[in-house]
Amino acid sequence: MLATILGIVLLVLAVALVVLVLVQHGKDKNLSGAIAGGADTFFGKSKGANNDKLLSTVTTVVSVVFTLVVLVMPFIIK
Repeated sequence: MLATILGIVLLVLAVALVVLVLVQHGKDKNLSGAIAGGADTFFGKSKGANNDKLLSTVTTVVSVVFTLVVLVMPFIIK
């Protein structure tokens, strides 16, 4: 029973981790925006930076929980 619940949690965490990584912007977005002539306002840059920081934090938390569940699974399944 517990193994089934952990398996479902692991599946949800895996999908969430993939989605979170795909949603994040690359590190080189500022350079490409400058070359393409993208004009962001001061507030737009700040808001985007805050969103990126939040996404990065959430991704870190989800990946740590995912790793812990993966490490605990063999002990639960035996």
